[in-house]
Amino acid sequence: METEKNSPVWANQQLDANQRMRDGGGTPGLARAEQIAGKSGREILDAMMSGELPYPPMNETMNMALLEVGDGRAVFQGIPLRQHYNPLGTVHGGWFATLLDSALGCAVQTALPTGRSYTTAELSINIVRSASHKTGPLRAVATVVHVGRQMATAEARVEDEKGKLYAHATTTCFVFDVPVA
Repeated sequence: METEKNSPVWANQQLDANQRMRDGGGTPGLARAEQIAGKSGREILDAMMSGELPYPPMNETMNMALLEVGDGRAVFQGIPLRQHYNPLGTVHGGWFATLLDSALGCAVQTALPTGRSYTTAELSINIVRSASHKTGPLRAVATVVHVGRQMATAEARVEDEKGKLYAHATTTCFVFDVPVA
């Protein structure tokens, strides 16, 4: 595996993930209630990654993709672009927040049974290093800490291909029953 800065390995994995969704018929959009009915949180994410369900439109805006999910785990990757800059000439904190919130929420979602959903109640982020369009791909790897009846918590780190830390975060999510249509 290549480890040079800005090597194509991670970038190609993001391209492959996006292509797999499109090849499966996936487009940006929102899943309809009948499309997700009867599916667990993990099944919904798997269907989105295969293209069976639409993926969030903001993934294109933020140049990020869901790469993998497991039980209580989710990996998102983003490649920062100049369009994500703040007035100081570095990647805006909101880009990091979006990448982290996406990974953290999806990690929680993998642990939810059919008929249950979540929303972010609290997000705490620490950005420890700036990024630019020259940084290359950054990955947010999130794992669940706790899932209860009403609350779930998770933690995540954003690193580059060499394992250099850029940001880390925790979340608390409110867990609830999906309203019956």
